[in-house]
Amino acid sequence: MSQNYKILSIQTGTVQPLQINNKRVMSGIKKQAVEGVVSVHKMGIDGDEQADLTVHGGLAKAVYAYPSEHYAFWQEQRRSRGLSPNLPYGSFGENLTLSGLLEEALFVGDELHFPNCVLRVTQPREPCYKLNSIMGDRYAAKTMVQTGRCGFYLAVDVVGSLAAGQTFELKPGLRQVLMTDLFKTATLKNR
Repeated sequence: MSQNYKILSIQTGTVQPLQINNKRVMSGIKKQAVEGVVSVHKMGIDGDEQADLTVHGGLAKAVYAYPSEHYAFWQEQRRSRGLSPNLPYGSFGENLTLSGLLEEALFVGDELHFPNCVLRVTQPREPCYKLNSIMGDRYAAKTMVQTGRCGFYLAVDVVGSLAAGQTFELKPGLRQVLMTDLFKTATLKNR
């Protein structure tokens, strides 16, 4: 599939406390952009941490990618709710902010071939209440679910390295389970 796919930004974060409803909750959702080449291993990107490996991280969810194309939607949503539209890449807790690749074009098992590593699409993100907290918007997770602007998790099939600005190629897997269908199914189960 010949397309113009690119990494716009790479973000990592450490586990930090969040104050949510007067409770202290640990989370790795706050990500900051990193410069240069970063190492990628089976459990994710060097320097990135997750607080709860039952829902984030691990082999099947080693890297979280988010389409840059969704940022304009979120900026408008925030404006309409009287919130700042300023959203730097990484605002959704993603490790990779990608250009040119949307959820509806992906199937579970599709591979993203970068110059020095290969990542495989495993599942969509199901947002939790922590997204609401960092966004300062109690409707953020619900809006993400309702619109399907969820991003997707990646497993690391070939370890190596990544850098912002790199282009990559999408290589189809078996193409049996469409990412958006999987997200709809998961959403219906959680109602």
